[in-house]
Amino acid sequence: MSALLPTSVAIRRAGIGVASLALALSATACAKSDSSSSDSPAAASSDGAAAAAPAASSAPAASDAASSAPAASGDAASDAGCTLQSTGATKIDLKDAVVGFSQSEPETAAFRIAETKSIQDEAKKLGVKKLLHTDANSQLSKQISDIQQMITQGAQALIVAPLNSDGLEPALKAAAAKHIPVVTIDRKVNATPCTDYLTFIGSNFVDQGKRAADALIKATGGKANVAVLLGSSGNNVTTDRTSGFVDQVKSAPGIKIVAQQTGEFARDKGQAVMETLLQAHPDINAVYAENDEMGLGAIVAIKAAGKTPGKDVKVVSIDGTKNAVQAIVDGKYNAVIESNPRFGPLAFSTLTDFFAGKAIPANVIISDGQYDADNAKAGVSKAF
Repeated sequence: MSALLPTSVAIRRAGIGVASLALALSATACAKSDSSSSDSPAAASSDGAAAAAPAASSAPAASDAASSAPAASGDAASDAGCTLQSTGATKIDLKDAVVGFSQSEPETAAFRIAETKSIQDEAKKLGVKKLLHTDANSQLSKQISDIQQMITQGAQALIVAPLNSDGLEPALKAAAAKHIPVVTIDRKVNATPCTDYLTFIGSNFVDQGKRAADALIKATGGKANVAVLLGSSGNNVTTDRTSGFVDQVKSAPGIKIVAQQTGEFARDKGQAVMETLLQAHPDINAVYAENDEMGLGAIVAIKAAGKTPGKDVKVVSIDGTKNAVQAIVDGKYNAVIESNPRFGPLAFSTLTDFFAGKAIPANVIISDGQYDADNAKAGVSKAF
């Protein structure tokens, strides 16, 4: 079987459906290539994408949110996508199936709570025979064994939120050996779609970083000494959100990145790192946190330093949690770029289409909204 190069499927934002995954998928095909790690464009195909999924919940559209994910560009597609035949999988009805869901991190942060609930709710809504659910507790070795155990327990399809982009090879190989389709969500794996896994569903993380930079430039008037709170290492989310932000702030010569340090996507670590950075660089007057948890930790540190978050130190982060959006309403935050965790409807509609014989694209890239002072008050009740 030939390796298929990932292609982007842009999910257009319509009206107030930004945070809800009320999604209209563009049909996009997968291009053949020797590479398997970069987005490549493809020509439209009538059966190259999963059907649109019903909304799990909704949030208001942001006043200046991007209207769609970046479109794919490049060589025309010569393959319609990944199918039952190309993977050797067996046709099943999800109502009679055992589906496994592997969560990567503790279900204490709002993003993971919302992500897991979305998977569970959609499985229940569809009447899935049995949903196996594991939590790797941020341990790669446990996630590998979790997935292997679910396969042993009879999982016929897997939805995986990878802890890292690398390292899941033993689990992916175990699934591929039994022709079990694996849908990855939220974080990409450095592997070959349609060979090692079926497809990736998630955001354009580079674009999120760029939009966070634009929001910070707007909040600071283009002049600031910025501290960047990096996410955990070893996954494409951190890498892409960093590169997108760093590249975009180059357009504002008055923006200077004075420090970058990981807070590992955790609130307590974000607070501790911010305390240290403010002591080392008292001239910091803006923060870019690569998720809301670190941003919320940062505002505690900013207050402890005798400064006012949102005013003395501008704060921009990524996710779209209720607490972060409320912080905008309270004047402690300046902007939040949404990263939607409600993957359940789209993950299951993708599996449904796959088992129905439809071709599935290598990447399904969703389009996220944005919160700022103009729409936070209206949107806080619908944030996750």
